[in-house]
Amino acid sequence: MGRVAELAGVSVRTLHHYDEIGLVRPSARTAAGYRAYSAGDVERLREVLAYRRLGFGLREVAELVGDSSTDAVAHLRRLRGLLLERRDRADAMVAAIDRELETRAKGLMVTPEEQLEVLGARLYDAIGGAYPATRRTEPRIATQIWDALGDAQTVLNVGAGTGSYEPADRDVTAVEPSAVMRGQRPASAAPCVAAAAESLPFEDHSFDVAMAVSTVHHWGDPIAGLREMRRVAHRVVVLTFDTDEPGWQDRFWLTRDYLPEFAAVLAEFPSLAGMADAIGARAEPVPIPWDCADGLFEAYWRRPGAYLEDHVRRAMSVWTRVGPEAEQRAVRNLSDDLRSGRWAERNSDLSDLDAADLGLRLLIA
Repeated sequence: MGRVAELAGVSVRTLHHYDEIGLVRPSARTAAGYRAYSAGDVERLREVLAYRRLGFGLREVAELVGDSSTDAVAHLRRLRGLLLERRDRADAMVAAIDRELETRAKGLMVTPEEQLEVLGARLYDAIGGAYPATRRTEPRIATQIWDALGDAQTVLNVGAGTGSYEPADRDVTAVEPSAVMRGQRPASAAPCVAAAAESLPFEDHSFDVAMAVSTVHHWGDPIAGLREMRRVAHRVVVLTFDTDEPGWQDRFWLTRDYLPEFAAVLAEFPSLAGMADAIGARAEPVPIPWDCADGLFEAYWRRPGAYLEDHVRRAMSVWTRVGPEAEQRAVRNLSDDLRSGRWAERNSDLSDLDAADLGLRLLIA
């Protein structure tokens, strides 16, 4: 027990307490009769300590590790998802602090309310709060997605966020790992389960179809998540992004001329062909209307001034991922080009387009 305590970075007293409450009980004995931990005991202890360090109470931890339907791999995937969410929160705080530092460096006043929004518990809510305002269902994209659902009656929406694109005429179950996003789902939205795509808590073929909309790039293991969708549903429909096409970064003027860092954001993202192969899917392009109601990253391709608006950018994860320096440079350069007319000169061919193919793809399996 002492050796395990040393390796785990906890006290022997902590291990005794876990033993007493039945959370982690050593199942082996040494020749001298001392309690010892088997490999399975150490695995369980690892899970307990990981959940504890993420802030879960002992009662919550007992329920999590006692879930008979969840194995070690599922726990690791769940932990990975929780850590990624925490990382995103930290990245958002760093970005917000950088913005306040820049404001202070200019000699501008920062109000108490702004200080609390930057450093208080409401920070992530404020960032996620942009989603209901700008990330709405775009009817023309929704029609393409819902057509792909076919005659499915039971639908699983994976990475469901605040509920955009959930069809109202089907029996929908939502899955969303982020408590912040779950908390913003309207009362009329489908029931939502707290789980990660890589470890869906459903039996094989529980649904007619599983759908995922603009979420795969947030998953820790996209291929594993897609295979899970294939496992729990007879068919799969996924709205994602194509990085297979040579020069794909140049399809969109924003990434081509102002934000080259975007390529690095998707550097480890699976190829479209790889994702399609994982679920046996075909791909079809999804044009983005010039007046797209869903404020996704490419939505304002014919309305460039929108990217100068902070509340618009806050609903796009790309900006947090590239960091404040890249964001500020891109916004500054775009602003200059809009004022000088350079943007209009470079992109004059866009003014007559009603929709653009900027890499959105629908995988249908």
